[in-house]
Amino acid sequence: MDAAMVTALAALIAGPVAAAAAMYGTRGASRAAQEGNAVTGFSSLTNELQEERKELRTELAAVRAELAAEKAETARLRQMVHTLGGQP
Repeated sequence: MDAAMVTALAALIAGPVAAAAAMYGTRGASRAAQEGNAVTGFSSLTNELQEERKELRTELAAVRAELAAEKAETARLRQMVHTLGGQP
């Protein structure tokens, strides 16, 4: 074999090998991008859930305060009924 033949065979072999390597590299990059998108989406969802939880805790505290006020008013009215001679 002469040098021209070796160069031609090397070029014929190198082309498909380079194409396969490029496809494999693209697949890896695509997979990494998809995983990155999944992580970003998960992080965003976690932040939204934490904000919603904070709002619900605030609302729960307000409802508990309202319930305590209602219970105090009920106790006051029962005492007033008892003082006036009635039965609660």
